[in-house]
Amino acid sequence: MITARLLFSLLMMPVLLDAAAPPRRPNVVMVIFDDLRPVIGAYGDPLASTPHLDNFARGSHIFTRAYSQQSLCAPSRNSLLTGRRPDTLHLYDFYSYWRTFTGNFTTLPQYFKEHGYYTYSCGKVFHPGLSSNNTDDYPLSWSAPAFRPRTEQFMNSPVCPDKEGILRKNLICPVELQTQPYKTLPDIESVAEALRFVESRSTRKQEPFFLAMGFHKPHINFRFPRQFLSRFHLSQFYNYTEDSLKPPDMPAVAWNPYTDVRARDDFKHTNISFPYGPISPLQAAQIRQSYYASVSYVDDLFGKLIGGLDLDETVVLVLGDHGWSLGEHAEWAKYSNFEVALRVPLIIRTPQFPLAQARYYHGITELLDVFPTLVDLAGLPKLPNCQSSQELTCGEGKSLYPQLMGLGSADEHVALSQYPRPGMLPTKHPNSDKPKLRNIKIMGYSLRTDIYRYTMWVRFHAQNFSRDWHDVYGEELYDHRLDSGEELNLVPLPHYDDVRQRLRLRLMKVVGS
Repeated sequence: MITARLLFSLLMMPVLLDAAAPPRRPNVVMVIFDDLRPVIGAYGDPLASTPHLDNFARGSHIFTRAYSQQSLCAPSRNSLLTGRRPDTLHLYDFYSYWRTFTGNFTTLPQYFKEHGYYTYSCGKVFHPGLSSNNTDDYPLSWSAPAFRPRTEQFMNSPVCPDKEGILRKNLICPVELQTQPYKTLPDIESVAEALRFVESRSTRKQEPFFLAMGFHKPHINFRFPRQFLSRFHLSQFYNYTEDSLKPPDMPAVAWNPYTDVRARDDFKHTNISFPYGPISPLQAAQIRQSYYASVSYVDDLFGKLIGGLDLDETVVLVLGDHGWSLGEHAEWAKYSNFEVALRVPLIIRTPQFPLAQARYYHGITELLDVFPTLVDLAGLPKLPNCQSSQELTCGEGKSLYPQLMGLGSADEHVALSQYPRPGMLPTKHPNSDKPKLRNIKIMGYSLRTDIYRYTMWVRFHAQNFSRDWHDVYGEELYDHRLDSGEELNLVPLPHYDDVRQRLRLRLMKVVGS
């Protein structure tokens, strides 16, 4: 009898141990596209050619109204990866490192690393340079040095051949790979490294990984393999928007003069009037065509990346760091507080909440929400909400986990974004698109509610990061029920005074004193 009991116990022990063991934590892959607005088929764009993102989205949770905190790479990524607003970090440009400038705040990958994950970065995740300590925040955020593609050094070099074969620094730059340095491009290198990393971890099941994959495109210049241009007919892009001039009721302080577009070799000699342009219809169509082709190029690489992942064991989150204007308001690039510069794709696929078809969420979300959401999806200890700016490990966003569970909506939430200016008028010096901290004199705060976008441009004191709500340089109010393109500023209309005053008070409350 004893032998039989002992034998039974021995046979049952693996089952009992397996039942008692905590569930294996999933691998996590976060994919960041640079300057990507939702020109994706799954978001309803009829011109998009994004078959791989569309296929991925079919089994995913899609957030249709997600917003960046600032439409500039370094501030947006610092905010995303620390879970804190630009005003909390005091970082609005490229030239300071939050750990030494503001506080030694815990980052998203660092949180995973401290809770047993092997963390690795490929491509552009943190903005390179001073804003990430010239190390992509290694070793605090990453278990190994971040991978930066060797061809990255040529991103702003004259590598675009013109019709005479002279190499230029062009904005529009379809290429043959064999003519490029090392016969490849940065995003191709980064995806190859990401796949190598995933394969190397497949034999190390005991330790889950957090992989951040950062695509450089569709950020300018539009350098991509030439074959992707053939997917789009130029004629499709002439009537993309009817805007050819700055809207008359747009405050001058809200305008971005797209200085980086003007500086490229194929545009700088075309006599585009500063600051309002416009550029020619042909140039406008060519920019749009090349932007879409760049998106199609990285979509193809995204398909290769997803093909190397085990989606049954991996949480995948896809986002853009901010949007990009394609001629709306006669503006180009980012550098503004408009919907097209701030709205981004946000797509989540998780084995915990599998879907046979895409599920869409239409409430307001922010990129601040990514940090606590991924923490919850991985089953890590919850990220505390920040109660003060002195806390080192906390976040200012909300977790989307309850929505994924079907336990609530985000109808009552708002998104807060901001953009700095050196003065009331667009300028070349200082650059009003990308002002350095010492030159910032005005801050534009933009509140996106379910119905409205309200933006207020106020005096900002860079010396102590304070603002004066009584010193106003411009106001904007747009009703998205009637004007999704934000063409008609309602502030001059007396009928909207009550709405404006209500939103103004709400904005001031959200921002704080």
